[in-house]
Amino acid sequence: MLDVYCERAGAAGLWAEPVNALTNLAFIVAAVVVGLRLARAPGLGWRNGGDLWLLALLLAVIGVGSGLYHTFATPWALLADVLPITLFINVYLLAFGWRVLGLRWVDLPLLWLGYQAVSFGLVAGVGADALNGSVGYLPALAFLVAFAWWLHRSRHPMWRTMVLAAALFAVSVTLRTLDPVVCGWLPVGTHFLWHLLNALLLFLLLDGLLRHGRD
Repeated sequence: MLDVYCERAGAAGLWAEPVNALTNLAFIVAAVVVGLRLARAPGLGWRNGGDLWLLALLLAVIGVGSGLYHTFATPWALLADVLPITLFINVYLLAFGWRVLGLRWVDLPLLWLGYQAVSFGLVAGVGADALNGSVGYLPALAFLVAFAWWLHRSRHPMWRTMVLAAALFAVSVTLRTLDPVVCGWLPVGTHFLWHLLNALLLFLLLDGLLRHGRD
């Protein structure tokens, strides 16, 4: 059993983290809303909007995978939690590069490699367990901030969405990091807020692609 968050507090059993488990429904709700919007959007079938449909699917899988982790708390459940998040970040990076930054197909690998270099370099430098394991999310936060700055500077209509997304992610990463610190006076911890804020964050990011990204 992997005992990482306040709510479990060393307890075994599927319902040792009921709040952490149930708040993952927010990801599934967000995925359904995005899916319905995609279904109604003209010209965004699998051929022209395959990346968006894949992101909506991954959003739902994030909720399922995280729910499995906060119930079973085993190494295989941890993989079910981490892998969909990693896939979402990478697919979104490429979709954003194409639909919003307007990069050519030959340039997209450079954006992807740049993110990988920052991500692996930071984790290798400070260790994957730093900041209660939140250090791995700092490159994503840095890229959101950089994208928000570029969009604002370019007067792109998505800049407000990206600024809000960066702010939300900064708060959610902070709450994820503080979870073990607050156990003494807040037994439920703060990790469930990471779920709720991130569900909103990912919805906003997909909504931005739908409203402001090119076909």
